[in-house]
Amino acid sequence: MWNWLLILVASLMSEQTQPELPPDALLIQEGTASYYGRRFHLRKTSNGEIFHMDSLTAAHKTLPFNTLVKVTREDTGEHVWVRINDRLPKTSRRIIDLSRAAGTQLGLLHDGITKVRLEVESIEEIDRLIEYYGDNPPTTLRLRPVDLAISVPSKEINTNLPDF
Repeated sequence: MWNWLLILVASLMSEQTQPELPPDALLIQEGTASYYGRRFHLRKTSNGEIFHMDSLTAAHKTLPFNTLVKVTREDTGEHVWVRINDRLPKTSRRIIDLSRAAGTQLGLLHDGITKVRLEVESIEEIDRLIEYYGDNPPTTLRLRPVDLAISVPSKEINTNLPDF
């Protein structure tokens, strides 16, 4: 009886209904951020492009170039999306260096450094990073597969069953 009730409930649910992801499902790293600007303005970045302090870009130790990352300031909740186009030194204590424009959006120019959270935009991006790093991901990154719940297709259930 319970099975039929569950099937009926599942069939009435819309296909559009997707379970919400855990709040930290897309989180890949937490740590300290800073910004850089004038000193590096119009210099070549690690990926070969010219750095503009008014662009929304950042330097990271290991993330692949052109990865889009949401940087959220922990104390205020302000966030900015940046594209990774440069490298930090391996010995840096910071996890990310933001361009001046990104630092401005986070209100970082006065403080200089702040605690941040780094997130990617989708589960597919986490899967891409897992594939990129292969069997040797950096220990500083939180990369783990996120399983999506199976959504039950909505289908009419024939309730006119013969009596046995």
